[in-house]
Amino acid sequence: MRIPGPEPRADGGVGAVAAAGGLHNYQLLLHAEYGPVVRFQLPGAETAVSVADPVLLEATAHLDKRPERLFEFLAPLCEAGNLQVLPADEHAPWRRLLLSVLAGRPSHERHFERFTALATALADRWAGQADRGPVALQKDLTALSLRMICEYALGGDAADPDGVVTAFEEVLTEYLGRLYQVPVPGTREERERRTERALAYLRATVDRVVAAHRSGGPADRSDLVGALVAAGERPARIRDTVMVTLLAAHHTTGVAVSWTLHLLGRHPEVGERVAEELDRVLGDRAVPGYADLRRLTYLDMVLKESMRLFPPGPYGARETTEDLALGDYEIPAGTTVFYPFWAVHMNPRYWPEPERFVPERFLAREVAGRPRLAYVPFGIGPRSCEGAALATVEAQLVLAVLLKRFRFRPAPGHEVTPVERFVLWAADDIRMNVSPRPSA
Repeated sequence: MRIPGPEPRADGGVGAVAAAGGLHNYQLLLHAEYGPVVRFQLPGAETAVSVADPVLLEATAHLDKRPERLFEFLAPLCEAGNLQVLPADEHAPWRRLLLSVLAGRPSHERHFERFTALATALADRWAGQADRGPVALQKDLTALSLRMICEYALGGDAADPDGVVTAFEEVLTEYLGRLYQVPVPGTREERERRTERALAYLRATVDRVVAAHRSGGPADRSDLVGALVAAGERPARIRDTVMVTLLAAHHTTGVAVSWTLHLLGRHPEVGERVAEELDRVLGDRAVPGYADLRRLTYLDMVLKESMRLFPPGPYGARETTEDLALGDYEIPAGTTVFYPFWAVHMNPRYWPEPERFVPERFLAREVAGRPRLAYVPFGIGPRSCEGAALATVEAQLVLAVLLKRFRFRPAPGHEVTPVERFVLWAADDIRMNVSPRPSA
């Protein structure tokens, strides 16, 4: 059976994506018009097949190849091969090593105190400027998440963490500016020189941290660089891994927290329930301990519902290496299979009134009634996000620290519009008024 979809266009689909306001919106429109499986032109991949039904997605969950052309823009960040498109036999052991650190409780506990201090410092700053107008949530929260992941990836051993943050922002601004054709100050030659200097600085910083680990006796396997050193990874691969970890974790946690606060500001009754739970679990303490996170069950549901409505990464992609049966359709080898996470999360068959913010969708009995892949904020299969567990801990911690102290309300007249900038960003940030909670 022929897969439905729009007629091919001479521009390769660029115009259709632009007219929709971005690929994230285009996916919603395509699936609303053509159904759960759609054939469409994807800029950079010619023709792709997008799958928004969680049952059908199961047939693709084993795919372990990413389309190289879609990830070419990240290649300059890596010295030992683009980590986003490593062959399966090389990717699998690298992934196992990352999961042994990123998904492990010892690693989370080791860094939790420092994460808490960073989140508290931001809360203190906001408390000191409460009368200065709305706060730009995404700007401040993505800066916080970058500082947190710098601490994590470099083990707190970077001599100048602010310098690392500044250098990485320089690199990210340049590469995302190229990808999304966003204007960046300076001529191309000036930008390239700045980016090369920033990359060299970051790699030299990682080398110093690696040298400190090698001279300090047995490596701590709950530390990312320590685990890579202990596994015998070569220096270039260690540098690449740190760079990709910074890239993957920089925006995602901050974006997830900011969208959650945006939703709570628009649904104050839900915010009050979160505050009541925090008071009940934490008592007079201003911050949670690591063990407290498991007791913040309603906060967890709120975060999950927020990531359903605004998944930090709105889509993913794989490539078939052999013919694939997908329901009534036959997908030939070499096809780009597109995972439209946002469209999956808005599928009304599994999410009644999908645009409503209803944290109770994540009660255990509700989760049990849905297919496994109806909720996929961190992707699926062997190329899903290795840092999902760490990102969840960070987001829960930051939300707990902020919501214990503050109320968040939308800034009057400020319009929040989702746009795709590697993550699901807000076009003009998310500006909110922040005020102390009466009980705080």
